[in-house]
Amino acid sequence: MRQIVLDTETTGLEWKKGNRVVEIGCVELVERRPTGRTYHQYIKPDRDFEQGAAEVTGLSLEFLADKPPFADIADAFLEFIEGAELIIHNAAFDVGFLDNELSLLGPDYGNLRQRVTVEDSLLLARQRYPGQRNSLDALCRRLGVDNAHRQLHGALLDAQLLAEVYLALTAGQHEIGFGAAVEPERNTRHIVLSQPAGARPVLRVQAEELAAHAARIESIRKKAGVCLWEPVGVPAELEPA
Repeated sequence: MRQIVLDTETTGLEWKKGNRVVEIGCVELVERRPTGRTYHQYIKPDRDFEQGAAEVTGLSLEFLADKPPFADIADAFLEFIEGAELIIHNAAFDVGFLDNELSLLGPDYGNLRQRVTVEDSLLLARQRYPGQRNSLDALCRRLGVDNAHRQLHGALLDAQLLAEVYLALTAGQHEIGFGAAVEPERNTRHIVLSQPAGARPVLRVQAEELAAHAARIESIRKKAGVCLWEPVGVPAELEPA
């Protein structure tokens, strides 16, 4: 299974107000293991940051001035994520912004969910830790993921941290172990039982036991109309003594 852990940085909190994506970071997982493949791109937004947004990311319009617009990187980005399951923390935010960017390119680009599936790690965290803080920083602390180097929000760094958080959050879900070889326990003693010498003893049915059995069968037949244990003859070795 191929998964892409994805994060974006933007000029503000709402794409409906005209805010744009300024950074995309992706980390590839295959069968829940990092492959070393990443995608990282800064993007020129052609609009200013909202108040406070630049401080959160450490980015500026001056830094982004020579970066490509989304239209120039869209094809490479979509090729990287095509057919994967996206792991996103608060997926509605990032998917909303990316779908908006695609819509600005025209109807031929469609939307993300036509190309990928999406798993929201925030919803997973809320299910596992209801009523607790489930931000990325909070989950790093709770799950033992080292985020001491995270001073600012950066898309690739956050995607790398989220990959570790997601694997810890879902540990055991994909490792049930059906079909795995079971190694014999150590310190196991094997005991071989020898067959007793001579003929096996024969226990013969007594007449009163046969009579009791027949009475029970007759009682069942009267109550149910039929009895599955109808006598079909007594083997010779079971003839009463």
